[in-house]
Amino acid sequence: MERFFKSIPKSIETRTGSASDVSTVAQKKSRVEFDPSDIIADPGLRKPIEEYDTGTRDQVRREYLLMGPCQPVGHNFPRKQQGKDLRSFKEVWFQKFDWLEYSMEKDAAYCFYCYLFKQPSGDKLGIDAFTKTRFSNWKKAVEVFTEHVGGVNSNHNNARRHCEDFKNQRQSVSHIFSSHSKEMEVAYRARVTAVLRVVRFLLLQGLAFRGHDESSSSTNRGNFLEMLNWYGTEVESVGRVINENALGNNQMTSPQIQKELVRACAEETTRAIINEIGDSHFSILLDESRDKSVKEQMVVIVRFVNKQGRVIERFLDVEHVADTSAPSLKTVLDGLFARFGLSISRLRGQGYDGASNMKGQFNGLKTLILNENPFAFYVHCFARQLQLVVVSVARNILAISDFFSYVTMIVSIVGASCKRRDALLQKHHDKIVEKLEKDEIFSRRGQHQETNLARPVLEVLENVCNDGNVVEQRGTTSGLIQRMESFEFIFILHLMIKVLGLTNDLSNALQQKDQNIVNAMGLIVTMKELMQDLRENGWGTFLEEVRSFCVEMSVSVPNMEDSIPVRGRSRRGRQLVTYYHHYHAEIFIAVIDLLTAEMNNRFSETSTELLRCIACLDPRNSFSRFDYGMLVRLA
Repeated sequence: MERFFKSIPKSIETRTGSASDVSTVAQKKSRVEFDPSDIIADPGLRKPIEEYDTGTRDQVRREYLLMGPCQPVGHNFPRKQQGKDLRSFKEVWFQKFDWLEYSMEKDAAYCFYCYLFKQPSGDKLGIDAFTKTRFSNWKKAVEVFTEHVGGVNSNHNNARRHCEDFKNQRQSVSHIFSSHSKEMEVAYRARVTAVLRVVRFLLLQGLAFRGHDESSSSTNRGNFLEMLNWYGTEVESVGRVINENALGNNQMTSPQIQKELVRACAEETTRAIINEIGDSHFSILLDESRDKSVKEQMVVIVRFVNKQGRVIERFLDVEHVADTSAPSLKTVLDGLFARFGLSISRLRGQGYDGASNMKGQFNGLKTLILNENPFAFYVHCFARQLQLVVVSVARNILAISDFFSYVTMIVSIVGASCKRRDALLQKHHDKIVEKLEKDEIFSRRGQHQETNLARPVLEVLENVCNDGNVVEQRGTTSGLIQRMESFEFIFILHLMIKVLGLTNDLSNALQQKDQNIVNAMGLIVTMKELMQDLRENGWGTFLEEVRSFCVEMSVSVPNMEDSIPVRGRSRRGRQLVTYYHHYHAEIFIAVIDLLTAEMNNRFSETSTELLRCIACLDPRNSFSRFDYGMLVRLA
């Protein structure tokens, strides 16, 4: 045998064995492990199944089967031009085609079964259109979906059968789900219920969930965790299923789960509000403001009459707006209506603030809605309109604006420290006790407590001026004392007490929840009449009241026939007016006239007439306010 075969040296055998060992080790090292981050919900962003290593494909399939097809619910599907019409993906297609997936990133449709178990074939409709190249022709969507399913032996149905066979293995996904014991399911339900009750309570009270330090060693882990722990100690059945009695990955307390439960509560609450509205007509109240994150937010409130005949107001949503222009607000509002299934044709009222982008006559949000629905009448909040009336008076008359500037400075200095505030209260208390002992309050000589507070304020300012540590503040205080003891300051102070006293009574009446519309209209008319009577007949009495106060407080009263420069002009301009003209025409009459003009402008006859017509349908007292003529005008 040795003549025919040459023996192999042992050293070569050893080298060969060593090489095979190295090759085996290299194969073990090159084995690809499954990466959970490769599982992507959006079908348009997934890696094709054939690009996975053959050793991990089954595990990838299991993960996707656990996740299920990507079928977003409540998504605002984008519309795009296809033919002559704007078309988009329809959410109802998910109910008819359970295999259908939608990619929000690509705005396209895909097939779940063909992605996981597609077989090589020349049928592109079953292979490429719903797995690689995507499908987005919504005009013929239902027709193509049906054609994709095809007959019994189509590629799609073959992929479906492969999927069912894969799930029916002994260690299938369904088997993994059913392997949990009944006790674990009961514990899970009890845990979710307890966590959800804590979430609902915190939402109801408007409390924060998270804490600054939520570690196990923290003494205060935040409202959510602390209340859940308390709930577990008080209720034994809850304590047995939370914290250390639950699996580490099934605590149901992570921040992400908290957010998901909050979002679920919000969606359920919104759904209940929408169901309560039903097919009824409704009105909207909108306002926009900037939050702490410097984002413009628009608040939406709906107001409607429920089936029991009660007026209901519900907070509906907070929407982020890119800008506060009327077209932008209208676009956001249209999107909100579409998302919640509300129709603008059922809108019967709209209420905003007085900004031009909201109620502008030409391009405001009010006008844009009225152009689409002429029955969505705009009515401004009466209390807010009254506030704007007062603000207009305070800003547009120089003497009044100057007066409030000094009042702001006085309040800032007196209230800057607790010591000064306590001194003010003590001095005011001493004055009240003194007047009580002299029976001045009971004789109605001390009935105006607003003006009686002036002397204690002066005394506090004098203390600051004499004993203050800051030189600049002492100088400012000295000027304020001089200003407070002037006739003009006292004159405007009394005028504002009288005018704002009338508007304050009206404001309180308008803010009453049970206020009748007709009564509110009557109060506005009464307010206008009182202002007109004060203008025509109240000057003499008012001036005498101011003079008496000045004499009592030792403040000099100017001669009304003397001349002073026009406000805003120097004496060199020689534009002089008498004190009488200044106080009577430029302040007293100007304030009343501007107040009346603003009242007529903001409480216009058109809006008040509309409310009077609607008020005749008030069912209280057996429709006692019913008026046929009013209804005819309303129609």
